[in-house]
Amino acid sequence: AIDKCHAGGGGRVVCGSGTFLTGSLEIKSNVELHLEHGCRLLGSGNLEDYRELSSPGFIRNSDKTAEKSNKALIIGAGACNISLTGRGELNGNGPAFYRQEDAGASGKFEKPGTQRPRIAMLYGCRNVLIEGLSCIDSACWTFWLMKCESVNIRELRISGNRRMRNNDGIDIDACRNVAVSDCIMDTEDDCIAVRSIQNMYDEPVACENITVTNCIMKTGCNGIRIGCPCDSVIRNCVFSNLVIEGCNGIAIQNPSRYFSEGSRESAVIHDLVFSNITVSCSHHPVQIYVEEGICLKRLSDLTFSNFRARSSGPLLVQGSSGTIIRRVRFDSMSIETTGDNAIVCRNCEEVSFNGLSVSSLGER
Repeated sequence: AIDKCHAGGGGRVVCGSGTFLTGSLEIKSNVELHLEHGCRLLGSGNLEDYRELSSPGFIRNSDKTAEKSNKALIIGAGACNISLTGRGELNGNGPAFYRQEDAGASGKFEKPGTQRPRIAMLYGCRNVLIEGLSCIDSACWTFWLMKCESVNIRELRISGNRRMRNNDGIDIDACRNVAVSDCIMDTEDDCIAVRSIQNMYDEPVACENITVTNCIMKTGCNGIRIGCPCDSVIRNCVFSNLVIEGCNGIAIQNPSRYFSEGSRESAVIHDLVFSNITVSCSHHPVQIYVEEGICLKRLSDLTFSNFRARSSGPLLVQGSSGTIIRRVRFDSMSIETTGDNAIVCRNCEEVSFNGLSVSSLGER
């Protein structure tokens, strides 16, 4: 139906109520895939029913892609004017791709040796709308947007089994002009990740002009994650009106374990704004961190305002001897911590606090 609609110049493909077992579906230009109330697209539990995303400029070798998987329930490459809409459900059938008897001491399933399909992978797409859907149990990242432009994502409900691994909510990678709003997420891994991965594409592209607003995030990892040591440019991003509950609130982490073999440390991260955010977490409400030995080209010009945090760990701004974090501003900030320190700053310049309230309560 999608192919026929596309061939006819475009239109709307409607899925009515019922559960439909399916492998990969490719969304094409000028087509809206609409899932009505009561519709459930259930991903097959058979990996052979899924296609790998293939497009010029994208590395097909799954061993070199993130989480070693190029497969997804919904794929799109180079498509324009596409939409995924409705109040129905996209279900990734994630637990089917794990050996559940291999759960570790934490109760989480061990990563399988085979690929784990995502719910959606879109590469090089323009004018994209994703709206209203429930996205359940992706075996890997739920949405991976790569080199896409002009994307609106709103009113999604994303949830994943906490026993699975790496079921991020929305990964925005090397994209421009993306707006995410009014979403509710509950994931084992990052709810929102903003990246600019270099080693998966023919040439690096900046990730820029990103807004995330009016979202509720529950996570076993980070509410918002930004960048890795070997990413390219990430800039001009705004995050506002968020409620985050989990391990870390906002993480700009650059440890050596995230350094990809064969890459150069070259991340350039600047001009990020975070406002009107409430965080309740077991570790760091804000973690801006560069491990010793990692050298970024730039990590600077970050602003946090109207921020309330309750945590067990400190607000952390820690650069390395090769990366001095510069110009970080905190305005109207309240921190309650049960840890030894409320704020830790190292290897940084021009970090300012205005209207800061701190309660360091110690272990209780």
